[in-house]
Amino acid sequence: MVASDPVLRTGATPGLGLGLGLVTTLGLGLGATAARANPASLVASAVDPGDPADLYLWLDYDYSVETASIWREIVGATDDPLAPIPKVSDLELRQLRHRLVPRADLGIFHNTSITVALPIVISQQRELTLGSGVPRDGSSTVADGLLPREGFDARDPGTALPGDLMFRGVNRSGLDQLHAGLTLALMNQDNDRTKPTWKLGGELRVPVGRVMRFNAAAPSEETGVGRGIHEVRVWTSVARRYKRTEAWFELHWQTPIAEKDTSLFRVSDAEQFGARNTAAHQQGGVAAGLEIYAIDDAANGNRISLDLGARIDAHFEGRDYSEMWEVFAYAGDAGLGGPLVLDADPTQPDVQARSHPGITNVENYLETAGRAAVRAQLGSHVRFAATVDLVWKTDHVITFADAGIDLPTCGRPGVTGACETEDNGVVNPGTGEVNPLHVPSIDLVGHRYHAEDSFGFVIGVQGQLLF
Repeated sequence: MVASDPVLRTGATPGLGLGLGLVTTLGLGLGATAARANPASLVASAVDPGDPADLYLWLDYDYSVETASIWREIVGATDDPLAPIPKVSDLELRQLRHRLVPRADLGIFHNTSITVALPIVISQQRELTLGSGVPRDGSSTVADGLLPREGFDARDPGTALPGDLMFRGVNRSGLDQLHAGLTLALMNQDNDRTKPTWKLGGELRVPVGRVMRFNAAAPSEETGVGRGIHEVRVWTSVARRYKRTEAWFELHWQTPIAEKDTSLFRVSDAEQFGARNTAAHQQGGVAAGLEIYAIDDAANGNRISLDLGARIDAHFEGRDYSEMWEVFAYAGDAGLGGPLVLDADPTQPDVQARSHPGITNVENYLETAGRAAVRAQLGSHVRFAATVDLVWKTDHVITFADAGIDLPTCGRPGVTGACETEDNGVVNPGTGEVNPLHVPSIDLVGHRYHAEDSFGFVIGVQGQLLF
């Protein structure tokens, strides 16, 4: 998976602390400046003595860079049946993204708030180059016809790409989802110094932007960044301030619950046949860190601290936009008759041509990250930070669709619904057992694509104003 969301460590906004942010916090009522610099400790509240309501307004900007090596399994490269599947280097991915995330937290009751965020992708650019030492004629992607020898430039179709550049995508921008959630602080250290700040939250993410598609005939017409997925996210965080340090911990789970009609993940029951794993992937993660205060002048409200943290996110098997999704969509365009064109109805004798959406089944993988931030507070109203995030992903297969499903034999006890007359333990071609999303040239063992040596980094600054 390519795109990654940043983590503000407020609990309700996603898990990767990849941010360059500007935060404006407004407290409506007395006592609003009691919150500390650590975002995990901020609690928007209302109906408190002398403090009718708190309103926190955030504006986060992040710049991210992601790279990965694309490897390809090669069938027949060894005669040893016990040897691992041979792979060869093929392509290299590089993606750059600028993003803006406005957000608001509004206290509605004691230690209870509602949250709204709207991530905006200002610019997203990605390109694929040949792997180290791989000539154009030596690329398996070129040999299998997924890309022409001269490559494909979506920003200037028809023009050969120079050097080792093989694919350049369009400059994308826009919206994906609107995040709306509810946060409850079961404990608040600002109210009781003997207890930590413990928050629970739930968030609904609603698709509002144009779905991210690829149009080989007119690439510039499809510049959206949305996935068209409704998701639910639940989370909890704990922060505990000591004399010179503050420890924090977060845990979250995120899962898709529905898709828009225009989403590439949308597969109706009539279109599934032998496809069973068609949903977007789920993910869960944990993060923890320690903020160390070098200067803590409580009398004047001046603080300088070093915040060190790490996280691990598990991405579970499911369909997703992979490092190669645009190339797969290009090679699967039904209008161009590419090698990845799907058969919409495998039960019909002739191919019912359907364009490949580009998204594929992606294997489980882990995403790990480390973060360092220098935070400062100057008086009661000004706070800022400088941050650096380093992100790694474990190696994983990015074309992982099954050939289909072997239906149970008709007439056996307990068998209802779809079944087959033969008891053969295989997926029968030309039947409803076939997965129409499976393409042997990329999904079959010995032909699959792998994403390896994935690495990304984000640098940023954060600011906060309190009034």
